[in-house]
Amino acid sequence: MSKPPKTLPKSALALRTQLFKIWWVEQRQRAPKYTRYFSLAFLTMVSVGTAVGYVLHHIPLPELLDEPSQVFSQDGQKIGQLSDQPARMQVSLKDIPLALQEATIAIEDASFYRHRGLNFKGIARAFVADLIAGHVVQGGSTITQQLAKNLFLSSDRTLWRKLQEALYALDLEWHYSKQKILTDYFNVIYYGEGATGVEAASEVYFGRPVAQLDLAQSALLAGLPKGPSLYSPFVNPVAAKHRQREVLEAMVRTGFLTKSAAHAAFIAPLHYATHRMKETFAPYFMTAATTAVEHQLHLQKSALSRGGLSIQSTLNQNIQKALDDAIKHYIPAHTGLQVAAIAMDPTTGAIEAYSGGTNYLESPYDRVHAMRQPGSTFKPFVYITALDRGYTAALHMKSAPTTFHYDGDRTYTVHNFADDYTYGQIDMKQAIAHSDNVFAVSTNMRVGPYHVIESAERLGLPMNMHPYPSLALGVFPVSVYDLARAYAVFANGGFLIQPHYFTSIRDATGSVIYHQSSQRLLVESPVTCAIITDMLQSVMQPGGTGYRVKHMIPGPIAAKTGTTDTDAWMVGYTPKTVCAVWVGYDHMHPLNAIEAHAAAPIFASVMRAAYAESSQGTFSLPAGAIRVKIDPETGQQATSSCPITEQDVFAMGTEPTRTCFKHPDPHTGLGQNFHQLLQSIWRFLHG
Repeated sequence: MSKPPKTLPKSALALRTQLFKIWWVEQRQRAPKYTRYFSLAFLTMVSVGTAVGYVLHHIPLPELLDEPSQVFSQDGQKIGQLSDQPARMQVSLKDIPLALQEATIAIEDASFYRHRGLNFKGIARAFVADLIAGHVVQGGSTITQQLAKNLFLSSDRTLWRKLQEALYALDLEWHYSKQKILTDYFNVIYYGEGATGVEAASEVYFGRPVAQLDLAQSALLAGLPKGPSLYSPFVNPVAAKHRQREVLEAMVRTGFLTKSAAHAAFIAPLHYATHRMKETFAPYFMTAATTAVEHQLHLQKSALSRGGLSIQSTLNQNIQKALDDAIKHYIPAHTGLQVAAIAMDPTTGAIEAYSGGTNYLESPYDRVHAMRQPGSTFKPFVYITALDRGYTAALHMKSAPTTFHYDGDRTYTVHNFADDYTYGQIDMKQAIAHSDNVFAVSTNMRVGPYHVIESAERLGLPMNMHPYPSLALGVFPVSVYDLARAYAVFANGGFLIQPHYFTSIRDATGSVIYHQSSQRLLVESPVTCAIITDMLQSVMQPGGTGYRVKHMIPGPIAAKTGTTDTDAWMVGYTPKTVCAVWVGYDHMHPLNAIEAHAAAPIFASVMRAAYAESSQGTFSLPAGAIRVKIDPETGQQATSSCPITEQDVFAMGTEPTRTCFKHPDPHTGLGQNFHQLLQSIWRFLHG
């Protein structure tokens, strides 16, 4: 109990006031903790609500210049624009059929006319799903939120971006009517096939203005924004009809349709447009560049699509055209066979050509970042590990079926493709030229799979590999992007670079707001890279797996082919261009004999275009490297009697010093080399 006041107040009012103060203090002291916490939470909610109210009332929506950002190629030519409206045609709400309005509301936001921007039930449902997953996995977005995202925000799936989306949605509802919001939504939402907005979508899919759409057509169109590629009737007509049924059923649930009307609309025939939109130039590059600008520079979508930016890209029009033409020539249309390719400067990382598929309008999915088994294109990472651990290009082994024992009692038997063996001794350069599996796995087991994984990760490949004998054969998936970046290390003498799509960005006033700086990290010895490059050049020589396309390339080239049951690869480089090409099916369908070789001519076409653009230079040896003629059968210095010789690169001090014992030089005399001959025979039999 608090102590009474020392002196009594002079008036009754003052007395009552003093007693109330005493009572209030006592109640505060007696109140349980949860009451105080509730009070704190209540005050916090009031403060947040006041702040949000201030934002909605006093802070305007971001200003939109409504001027698309222009994109320029390496030589300064305009090649397109980064915009949220690639084929946008404005339309007013009165021109949009009521059936399409109701279909969209039913499937996207049934409470659109009842909420003020946010659907708290949907948010709660999405929040629980996100909480369980540990990241954003479910939308729960209203039509207003979707409009806010398309107008002002990037496509990041983060909780912060969702919070921004919610605030912008509240702001839109504060400033604009439901009719205005719905109209803008219909004009900015992407419907696939390059069409943004319902008017463009109606023309693309049905060849008529949106005002002329019937219920069946409206239901199909309303279902597209959730998955424009997945539900495209041109790409997947079965999925499109299934989605149309979902929309019609949603219209029945919301009271817009009767079951009989929905059924009649579902069985009504749909007649699609016979012509499709023309694909823009380098659409996969444009999309990737858009994402890079959004993510790397943290620009709002409005600043990117309508901010009037001038973006100086790294794209080389001629190399890109050569890539596009090669894809059309070597990949048959409408078969499902896909391609992914990237070409870039290995010194700077500037991406000069890029394609994530055979047809962007049919499938905008970017396969440059898809994870696929690299096959034999992984073998250089095995050999570079061996070189780093003291082995040389003169390492030789027997090419024959071999069984390996590991992890105690486990075994692994390796075979060459088509059971093609020499049954004799071959060296590392011959092994990489002929893509000998036995040699690769043997080397992997000698140096240790853990060390191979360390090398691969150091050179930029993903950390998803396990130390198995089969590691050497490229069984763990990588992307075209990662493989090109890793091979760039060989090409530039040991530096891991960061690929990029643009060199500078200017705002609408012409001021530079971003300039690309070079990012390089030394991860490998220049001498080791020179040895790998020398060995990879043998792939393009007679007998090598890439020789069939060597005639297409007018200069030196280092490359490696790779084939699995479902993947075909070719990756390689000159001193100024590195290129990676993959061919395969999205759903792991096995390749036939022709498809298994489709990556090579596409690769060669790109490299031929690179040579046509500029001198690609020659592969020179760095300080500390030396070239020596050896006999690949013995791994020793060749004599004039050796029937087969090759020029190999070594780190100075590691080159062979003894001459070939199997083919002694007749001018030297056997007697003078007898001791060396005995030693060499002993090493050959027991090494």
